[in-house]
Amino acid sequence: MRQPKTVLLSRTRRHTLWVLSEQKTLLVWLGAICGFVWIAAAIHPLDHQAWILENVLLIIFVVALALTYRRLQLSKASYLLLAAFVLLHIIGAHYTYARMPVGLWARDYFGLSRNQYDRFAHGAFGFLLAYPIRELLLRFSGINRAWSFWLPPAVILAVSGLFEIIESIVAGIVAPGQGVRWLGGQGDEWDAHNDMLSAMVGSLLMMGIVALRERKNIGG
Repeated sequence: MRQPKTVLLSRTRRHTLWVLSEQKTLLVWLGAICGFVWIAAAIHPLDHQAWILENVLLIIFVVALALTYRRLQLSKASYLLLAAFVLLHIIGAHYTYARMPVGLWARDYFGLSRNQYDRFAHGAFGFLLAYPIRELLLRFSGINRAWSFWLPPAVILAVSGLFEIIESIVAGIVAPGQGVRWLGGQGDEWDAHNDMLSAMVGSLLMMGIVALRERKNIGG
């Protein structure tokens, strides 16, 4: 026996409201955790000037998410990935990426040439943000699924390049003549290029994981 259309619509509406409520609860918890860590990290950062500059774009990013979350309606997975990136950035900004204790320990313990936390953070930027970007592209751009695996890395690479340009401009204004040293390049003249490469590799890794997962689901 077929159920009346009004009953089906009512069930769909209840399900939608339940999903929105659950999503809102998740966002509240994620916001509280990120807010707590941000406040703790704001207490005596190693470099106050660098901390302020690192947090300008972060604040803009978080405000933009807060203003658009009703329209975007990202999945729980996307919000968890975004929160993970925000936390990584908050911690990195507190210590500065070049002086991150975990990175310094790894450098000394494994005999590395530099503190690799900076590279890790840029790789995480690509890895963690590629999934939400793909989700938005599928929802709003109308691209096919094949292109949806390649465009997020392209977006990540473009955004990474834009950030490096902005950083170079800021460095020229705030610390003229110091260049790579002020930006935490740790003596690497190709630091910006390697950061962009790390982000692209991270995004390609995420898209590879998503592609394999979807292929498995279709095959199953």
